[in-house]
Amino acid sequence: MAQISSNNGFKKCSSSPPESTRTKDVDKEEALQMEAEALAKLQKDRQVTDNQRGFELSSSTGQKAQVYNKQDYDLMVFPESDTQKRAVDIDVEKLTQAELEKLLLDDSFETRKTPILPVTPVLNPALSAQLYLRPAVQRGQWPPGLSGPSSYTLPSIYQSTYSTKQTAFQNGFNPRMPTFASTEPIYLRLPGQSPYFSYPLAPATPFHPQGSLPIYRPVISPDMAKLFDKIASTSEFLKNGKARTDLEINSKTTINNLQVSPKSEDISKFDWLDLDPLSKPKVDNVEVEDHEEEKNVPDLLADDPWDAVLLEERSPASCHLDRKVNGKSLSGATVTRSQSLNIRTTQPTKVQSQIYQKDPNGTSTLPTESSLLQEIEVQNEEVAAFCQSITKLKTNFPYTNHCTNRGYLLSPVTVQRNICGENASVKVSIEIEGFQLPVTFTCDVSSTVEIIIMQALCWVHDDLNQVDVGSYVLKVCGQEEVLQNNHCLGSHEHIQNCRKWDTEIKLQLLTFSAMCQNLARTAEDDETPVDLNKHLHQIEKPYKEVMTRHPVEELLDLYHNQVELALQIENQHRAVDQVIKAVRKICGALDGVETLAITESVKKLKRAVNLPRSRSAEATSLSGGGDINRSSSRGSLNPENPFQVSMDQLTAAIYDLLRLHANSGRGSVHCAQSNGNIKEAWTTTEQLQFTIFAAHGISSNWVSNYEKYYLVCSLTYNGKDLFKPIQSKKVGTYKNFFYLIKWDELIIFPIQISQLPLESLLHLTLFGILNQSSGSSPDSNKQRKGPEALGKVSLPLFDFKRFLTCGTKLLYLWTSSHTNLIPGTVPKKGYVMERIVLQVDFPSPTFDIIYTAPQVDRSIIQQHNLETLESDVKGRLLDILHRDSSLGLSKEDKAFLWEKRYYCLKHPNCLPKVLASAPNWKWVNLAKTYSLLQQWPPLHPLTALELLDSKFADQEVRSLAVTWIEAISDDELTDLLPQFVQALKYEIYLNSSLVHFLLSRALGNIQIAHHLYWLLKDALHDAQFGARYEHVLGALLSVGGKGLREELLKQTKLVQLLGGVAEKVRQASGSARQVVLQRSMERVQSFFLRSKCRLPLNPSLVAKELNIKSCSFFSSNAVPLKVTMVNADPMGEEINVMFKVGEDLRQDMLALQMIKIMDKIWLKEGLDLRMVIFKCLSTGRDRGMVELVPASDTLRKIQVEYGVTGSFKDKPLAEWLRKYNPSEEEYEKASENFIYSCAGCCVATYVLGICDRHNDNIMLRSTGHMFHIDFGKFLGHAQMFGSFKRDRAPFVLTSDMAYVINGGEKPTIRFQLFVDLCCQAYNLIRKQTNLFLNLLSLMIPSGLPELTSTQDLKYVRDALQPQTTDAEATIFFTRLIESSLGSIATKFNFFIHNLAQLRFSGLPSNDEPILSFSPKTYSFRQDGRIKEVSVFTYHKKYNPDKHYIYVVRILRDGQLEPSFVFRTFDEFQELHNKLSIIFPLWKLPGFPNRMVLGRTHVKDVAAKRKIELNNYLQSLMSASTDVAECDLVCTFFHPLLRDEKAEGIARSADAGSFSPAQGQIGGAVKLSISYRNGTLFIMVMHIKDLVTEDGADPNPYVKTYLLPDTHKTSKRKTKISRKTRNPTFNEMLVYSGYSKESLRQRELQLSVLSAESLRENFFLGGITLPLKDFNLSKETVKWYQLTAATCL
Repeated sequence: MAQISSNNGFKKCSSSPPESTRTKDVDKEEALQMEAEALAKLQKDRQVTDNQRGFELSSSTGQKAQVYNKQDYDLMVFPESDTQKRAVDIDVEKLTQAELEKLLLDDSFETRKTPILPVTPVLNPALSAQLYLRPAVQRGQWPPGLSGPSSYTLPSIYQSTYSTKQTAFQNGFNPRMPTFASTEPIYLRLPGQSPYFSYPLAPATPFHPQGSLPIYRPVISPDMAKLFDKIASTSEFLKNGKARTDLEINSKTTINNLQVSPKSEDISKFDWLDLDPLSKPKVDNVEVEDHEEEKNVPDLLADDPWDAVLLEERSPASCHLDRKVNGKSLSGATVTRSQSLNIRTTQPTKVQSQIYQKDPNGTSTLPTESSLLQEIEVQNEEVAAFCQSITKLKTNFPYTNHCTNRGYLLSPVTVQRNICGENASVKVSIEIEGFQLPVTFTCDVSSTVEIIIMQALCWVHDDLNQVDVGSYVLKVCGQEEVLQNNHCLGSHEHIQNCRKWDTEIKLQLLTFSAMCQNLARTAEDDETPVDLNKHLHQIEKPYKEVMTRHPVEELLDLYHNQVELALQIENQHRAVDQVIKAVRKICGALDGVETLAITESVKKLKRAVNLPRSRSAEATSLSGGGDINRSSSRGSLNPENPFQVSMDQLTAAIYDLLRLHANSGRGSVHCAQSNGNIKEAWTTTEQLQFTIFAAHGISSNWVSNYEKYYLVCSLTYNGKDLFKPIQSKKVGTYKNFFYLIKWDELIIFPIQISQLPLESLLHLTLFGILNQSSGSSPDSNKQRKGPEALGKVSLPLFDFKRFLTCGTKLLYLWTSSHTNLIPGTVPKKGYVMERIVLQVDFPSPTFDIIYTAPQVDRSIIQQHNLETLESDVKGRLLDILHRDSSLGLSKEDKAFLWEKRYYCLKHPNCLPKVLASAPNWKWVNLAKTYSLLQQWPPLHPLTALELLDSKFADQEVRSLAVTWIEAISDDELTDLLPQFVQALKYEIYLNSSLVHFLLSRALGNIQIAHHLYWLLKDALHDAQFGARYEHVLGALLSVGGKGLREELLKQTKLVQLLGGVAEKVRQASGSARQVVLQRSMERVQSFFLRSKCRLPLNPSLVAKELNIKSCSFFSSNAVPLKVTMVNADPMGEEINVMFKVGEDLRQDMLALQMIKIMDKIWLKEGLDLRMVIFKCLSTGRDRGMVELVPASDTLRKIQVEYGVTGSFKDKPLAEWLRKYNPSEEEYEKASENFIYSCAGCCVATYVLGICDRHNDNIMLRSTGHMFHIDFGKFLGHAQMFGSFKRDRAPFVLTSDMAYVINGGEKPTIRFQLFVDLCCQAYNLIRKQTNLFLNLLSLMIPSGLPELTSTQDLKYVRDALQPQTTDAEATIFFTRLIESSLGSIATKFNFFIHNLAQLRFSGLPSNDEPILSFSPKTYSFRQDGRIKEVSVFTYHKKYNPDKHYIYVVRILRDGQLEPSFVFRTFDEFQELHNKLSIIFPLWKLPGFPNRMVLGRTHVKDVAAKRKIELNNYLQSLMSASTDVAECDLVCTFFHPLLRDEKAEGIARSADAGSFSPAQGQIGGAVKLSISYRNGTLFIMVMHIKDLVTEDGADPNPYVKTYLLPDTHKTSKRKTKISRKTRNPTFNEMLVYSGYSKESLRQRELQLSVLSAESLRENFFLGGITLPLKDFNLSKETVKWYQLTAATCL
């Protein structure tokens, strides 16, 4: 037959084998027409319906026909497309043997190796002829030899969804099935599907025959029966492989009943193999066991053709030579080079209560009990077990239990703040239904909420005995949360915040029934089965979905149809081309995995189609008509035809790949034979080994960027390597269908399996070596030198059933797609991950290796008394036990601690140190460790948290830790949830105690469920553990109930909408941003029109709509949005949040979490530092939401009111606070808030190493509370400015902050209070060093760029100085304060930032004050026009420091009496500077020069400036009316609150002065006196209120002696403090070598002197303290009044 030229590149010619009898040529048009007619005929035949059977055929056949003709370009091409000589042009019979050998060795001719699979036909020739020659027109006929139609009903594919009938078994089949003794091919169709997507039926299963075009059977094994169930069971297939619209089966297509034939039990165990194994309908949830063990194969009958197939299929594995290691042959199946996928033909899947039963005749029957997975979608066995466990957990939380199913949120409770005296009572306003006005009364903060409710009910009911007080709750106005009745009022965080901000406490009295409980679970929720995947489709996935053009079913249909055409038409070249393209699509759908068997089969197929065909093969061509008998008489198929053998091998390779892909998703596929041979791991002496074969699915981007690739294989336990990592060889990429990296390398770890702990992990890290010659790079900023880590995958060596991993594994390695991006850009749809597939082959021994737990003798109790140890041994042990953590323990310390472990039981908190000191966790030593655990006293929950770290992988240890942690309260757990979520990564298996603990707490507390949802959703981005988090998130959504689930999905939608708006605004140009914002917010507004939504930041806040007019954006680099929402509660205020894109907020979340925990520690110890704790939530990669603190400004905004150099001035902060707190009482309260909050910020930022501190990320609230924002740099990772660090001070403490703290320029006792607060707070945090190290350590795997290893924790440990005493730490932090306050670098940093932000300079917007000292802007229309103005006089002021203030006399129109205002010289200068900005073209009067030689605060300077300022005002008021009557001038002369106070004028100059009497001694000194280890410690802390004769500030220092001391050898001195009456020293004076007895005979003499350079030092005061009056066993801290004691 002629070769036909077409679009595929075949040449149009007439070249037939010599034996061909046909010589007629067919032109191109005629050939294409014939082909179209043949395809149309095939399509028509497929639509024939047999009414007796009730089958409905798929309507998609016409669509598939279009696929056949569609050009699909492929890199796989035939040799015919090359310029070399093609097979069709070669007369093989005329070639000599040498020419033929040369031709076959030519690569272009695609020589192939000896075929692995047999070339003998599967069926006998007669049957083969019937199979291949029966024409399509016979589809509707019953094959001869079959019984009539059966009345049995087959189930639908998705039985649980579409089929309602149940039969004898849940899998849909009846055990009484007919025996078919036919030799005809039998086909079983799926309703609505192509006839060639089918499943192999299990033995003794009823079949429904249907005519169909037969195909050549592939060589497959009996376990093909479970193949497609496994394919459908994988989560990846369910996610990526099928679309519901393509696979949905209408209930009308249910198969009609067919009659059941008798004697189904008598079917032979191999008779069923005569049926077409490719033609079985998919039956969900059926697991089919294999029939025979591998060792029984030789007993099969030799005359059975299928037996030969099975024998031949096993032969390749047996013919490989055993590998030898160290001269010894390895036991079990040898790890061989992966010439093909050595998938075992007998791998029984062990499912509980489902085994095969064999009768004496050798026949098999289906299991008599349903699978445990029947009600669950068939999936990974580990996931299935997890589902069942969660289902059981769910039953412990019935919807009827009100305590765990309230349906509303409880207000968080924390330690009550330290309140004293009159502040212990608060004013409460309670809204009560029926009352127009709220009920207001005063109550004590220590009163329980229940008492408050009773007080409120007294206004409603006369007799409370008839009222059920317990049925009432107090709801927070503006929030959907209620106070907890059994807790005191002041312990609620909401009440504490109201007191902090000094706002009214507004509550609402409601009954339980009146509360909104829409988040509660219902009876329907309890009845709904657990489904991990059902609710995840609405969650935005961070990784790239592996989408296919067709579902796998249709791709298989396409493949089988192409195979059929290739076997039936004459022009096989085009048909084979389509077959190969179909194979390529199947491989692409299965993650781009192309096995070596597929590659070789494709090569052989392409070579086979070029060989001359035999005479009998020509006779098999399709003639287009005739019946079956006619077709059968035309001759049998040549059993030696290489084309048919190649097609057979290709089909077998495809199904091998399908089986492998299915098994890769299963958690427990064992390799032992059905006889159940099991070997315990601790008895196994073989070494660990495996073969890394290849990495599939490599992107073309990698090919251009990377030259070589290698894998680093590491074996770890407890986060440490068990052996030195092994590196594979470096290889490049190969190209078949797709790019792949092929190693095929055997890796051997020289460690016996018996030495492996149960939780051993194998890590495979892929590295790429950059292509030095490539012009492009994944990141143009990178130094193109070292290798780059591309991804990592981990695999437990023992599965969740404790069986050792065996067989071939496909491991999914997720990697970032950043290489696809232009350097410096951000992907529009966020962070996307792609995956490649690593193929790893493990040995498959003839037995299962199982890890069994050692037996622990619980009757043995060992406990030793620490006091029995020798003193030095005891001292060493106590020293180790008292250390903060195990990080600093040496090997010797660990060995010593482990040896003395039974002496430590009286110190329970040291258990993590003891376990971390265990020499190893081998099986032989586990019994001792477990015995220790059972005796150990319970740990505190926060201490037990350390046992969840990577250092402790043992399941028993972790389960015990969770048991102890269960005592933690819900509010504490909410604070620590990020660490618990990260700890899930250290769990070896999905179904762990930690997961159960988190889900059970989420079921009982909506707040926990809400935060857990967002943390899990954010963790989906994790490349290595995203799949695990997906399962846990699916479980949370499944058990949480419909109400909570819908609310969370609404929040997710809101975040997606806001993210889209933020991206648009960010990408828009500056001028268009506001328009884009307003237009985009309309879409978000439409979201609120459908329903209200809780805030992701705080679920107790419910928004009903946007206030679009108030929405705006900030002008920082990320251009975050300010989103304003209307509160759904009419008694609530507007909700303002910031939404950011382009910045990773997880680090901000962590820093704020640490600061919140610090604040709770301080509060617990009675130290209220008035910290501002705002909420922050990462809602996805590089995006999130931040709470906005009202009435606050950045320091930059405050400082630039005084010009660009405002950061170098001292008064801006103080004057800004005074503007918003005009009365002295308000200002003092604001200053106090500033002192306390500034102390907390200094300690927190230093301990956490928060860097990049500039005046735009430090904020000040009008109430005086200071706080930090933007924590992009922490743990000491400083921001660089050129080649030096911008953050060179320990923390930010500038002179303008000190000005507020001191109340002026000079140090006062207020600064000493600040120092004491800092040191006290620092020491309290130091006591919790281990807690902070544990919390940060658990966050190491989170992927934060500045927290990647334990080395990053070193900064925190060093900052906390855990090895020092409190006194030493106090001295240390005092020096830090001095260093920070004296650092000019901080002010310079602020100045640089001001310059960078000059684009924001100019006058404030309309809603901001026009002058820094005036809170509002005024106009002459309000105040009246000024007729006269002059500087009347000046006054000396001493509040806070000495300065001169000028009295301005103002006379306005209509006023008879003048008014007076008071302005400083700096305020006059501010007026002039801002007039210059507003009127740059006007000639303004000259302003007096600020620079004055000598002292500026003297009377002469003030007198001179009075004249100059008066002249300035006269010139200004006589200028143009545009200038003289502008709002700026009017605001300057508008009277302030300070101007209206009469005492402002009357205040005399000496009101704040200090004029001591001659020879007067005054002041006090604060000392800390302690004694330890033979040493007396005298810490000089502070001195206050020193007095000098001349009134000048002294330069004080302290000198001490221990009397008697005739030779003055005991003299000690402190450093000198300059120009202060209130110095802070915090210096330690040490006297060593004194016993307590000798000290009792001595006196401490202390003198305070002033150091003078031009005269002698003079005495300021002193004190003598007899040491016998002190209890030297403890520290004494006290103030001592200075007297006129004698100075030595």
